[in-house]
Amino acid sequence: MAADPENTDAPRALVVWCPDWPVTAVLGTDLDPARAAAVVERGRVLAATDAARAAGARRGQKVRTAQSTVAGLELHDRDLDAEARLFEQVAHTVTGLAPHLEVLRPGICAIPARGPARFHGGEDRLVEKVIDAVEAAGFECRVGIADGLAAARLAARSHRVVPPGESARFLARFPVGELADEKLADLLVRLGLPTIGQFAALPAGSVADRFGPAGVAAHRAARGLEARPVVARPPGFDLTAEERFEEPHLLAEPLVFAARVLAERLHTGLAAAGLACRRFEVEVQCADGTVASRAWRHEGALSIGAVAERVRWQLQAWQHRALFSAAAGGAVALRLVPDGLVADQGRQLSLLDGDREATDRVERAVARVQAILGHTGLVTVELAGGRAPADRVVRTPWGDAHQERRADGPWPGRLPAPSPAYVPPAPVPVRLLDADGQEVQVTARAEALAPPARLILGGRAVEVTGWAGPWPATERWWDTADARRTARLQVTLADGRALLLAVEGGRWRVEGAYDS
Repeated sequence: MAADPENTDAPRALVVWCPDWPVTAVLGTDLDPARAAAVVERGRVLAATDAARAAGARRGQKVRTAQSTVAGLELHDRDLDAEARLFEQVAHTVTGLAPHLEVLRPGICAIPARGPARFHGGEDRLVEKVIDAVEAAGFECRVGIADGLAAARLAARSHRVVPPGESARFLARFPVGELADEKLADLLVRLGLPTIGQFAALPAGSVADRFGPAGVAAHRAARGLEARPVVARPPGFDLTAEERFEEPHLLAEPLVFAARVLAERLHTGLAAAGLACRRFEVEVQCADGTVASRAWRHEGALSIGAVAERVRWQLQAWQHRALFSAAAGGAVALRLVPDGLVADQGRQLSLLDGDREATDRVERAVARVQAILGHTGLVTVELAGGRAPADRVVRTPWGDAHQERRADGPWPGRLPAPSPAYVPPAPVPVRLLDADGQEVQVTARAEALAPPARLILGGRAVEVTGWAGPWPATERWWDTADARRTARLQVTLADGRALLLAVEGGRWRVEGAYDS
């Protein structure tokens, strides 16, 4: 693919990526190489140690599958606060080489490469200096440089410097899911455009007509450009949201409460001007005149609650470093400064959107609650595709895009209606016995070898008065490490309850309860 002529002035970006950062944040950097551990979120593996991966653990694996694959696997819940707090050490180290740093998320940060490369003797030399500095601070990292942030992020994975003007060629071989959101990527694959290069070859006008603003942004990134061009800031135009305090604060918590209000003020000001921002800076001014500042990536996509959450992470990290301690006189001002202004693409309202002003009030109220509970503390629920009842319920933090898992299937092995009225947070182990007191077994043909007679639940035996099934479900049969075979059975009990049972590997469990 030839270099895009628009790309000649694309900014060079350097991305620092710390692999498996959730594991580093929870377990620390001084790990036993033989320690098999994983960090989990929403019932799936998010990151794992080298030993766990060598034994078969994979990102996105269900916890049960990972435990059955890796003997003695340690499981730890994700700690976003710890990730952000620890990553401040990496960000502070990199700013010693290039001051204009922005955090994309805990574990990944970026700097403009052109100026620092000139100062340090070239891009290759800059990469070496960044790696040496981060490793001296006690962390492992990979670094990549390319035209545009999207290409630089992928370059960091393979630890390479993409020559100027070659980002579009470099991106061409990657799947479209690396740049586009899941819904758009799925559509592009179904249209016969599985790679970024094939998508980038489409005419820009046709992309805008067919895929809208999201498609235009992804198409620009696929060609090595910024997702949206920056608009000029009018003279004297200031959208900074600032709060000054009568009494200096030595702790982060009072500033966190102020951040919730400032995040709402920031979004309101940008919306009134018809703008969004690529990044926003968190600034804290101390009584002695010192100012601490850190930029976070925004891309016009973060909700009010998500902005407030990132401000909270940053304030807690600074408190850990004692940046606004008594020695500095405490914090006297907090500011959120939007940077990299872009035109707000907005969204097309339908006839069902109703009273927009009322909807805005609801969204602001929900955002304030989310800021108090944390970004993942308030979720929306959507019914999606899946076989087990728990798999069909997708919980997504307010303001984030729902996971796209088509409910219309096909889902071989899906349960017939009705669905259980209650699904336990975790499967409840039980024993299902036949008339002779033996465990009921299900054959490979999904046939019960003997009718169920009693259910042992919580140490108490209850007579089975009726049953239906079993319904087999074979998942990921093509992947020996992640393949599963399950059979589900509906039973009614003498005490009036109706339960959904499942058997996997010869062990029965309760997956749901029906209204009696």
